Amino acid sequence: MAKFLDSILGKGSSSAAESDYMELDLASFESTSGDASPASMYVKIAAINDLKDTPRVKDEIYNGNIVIVDISRLKMDKITYERVLKDLRAVAHDINGDIVGLGDQKYVILTPMSVKISREKIGGGL
Repeated sequence: MAKFLDSILGKGSSSAAESDYMELDLASFESTSGDASPASMYVKIAAINDLKDTPRVKDEIYNGNIVIVDISRLKMDKITYERVLKDLRAVAHDINGDIVGLGDQKYVILTPMSVKISREKIGGGL
């Protein structure tokens, strides 16, 4: 009985306790783009600094990907900000997708056809 209690409390040889554990290399669990088969939809990250950046975002939406867009730099130019948002709303409407702003309108999420964004928050209070 004493030997059993010693093993629970950690008394005795420490080498036995250390051999019970194995270190994991988390990098071996991460897949790289070359290893995985292609997906039908991707989540892409974009930043729009000017009106000329919107065609690349539109192309990704038309290709069926979800795009999270950083529009924080557009806040300084209200006219460009409104034009970009109007273009992105039109794309979402054209493809029957969805668009929603996040983080005090610093980010916009655009989704392709048949993907809708819920406006309800999960947890975190009101």
